[in-house]
Amino acid sequence: MRANGRRTVRDIARLIKLSPAPVRRRIARLEESGVITGYTITTDQAKVGQGLQAVTELRFTGDTDIHDIVEFASTLPEVDEVLTLTGDVDALVRLHVDNVDELQKVVNRLRRKGVGVLQTKTLIVIDSWQRGTRVP
Repeated sequence: MRANGRRTVRDIARLIKLSPAPVRRRIARLEESGVITGYTITTDQAKVGQGLQAVTELRFTGDTDIHDIVEFASTLPEVDEVLTLTGDVDALVRLHVDNVDELQKVVNRLRRKGVGVLQTKTLIVIDSWQRGTRVP
């Protein structure tokens, strides 16, 4: 299901050698217990017009609250994800922008208006792979 959320119950049953009824019950239990939290799609960002992905490392002052970091970054529409971390880097921000000029503007906003931002380092994504997605 992780690889293809649209797979039919009948297909899953055939793959795991069960009849559809117990598969349907198991899926319902997983949904009810919160193990399955939803169904989603993955998209090729280059094909939908957002041609550049990047990851920006953020380092903050020692007294910066993690919730403030996430709250600020989530206000930027170009931000897809914020990972707060232990270690040298305090957070990773995953961005989608149209081009390098837009990337520079977003990083500048992170630097200027970010709560306690001391330093950034931005890496442009060349290619990506994600578990559960097909490679063309």
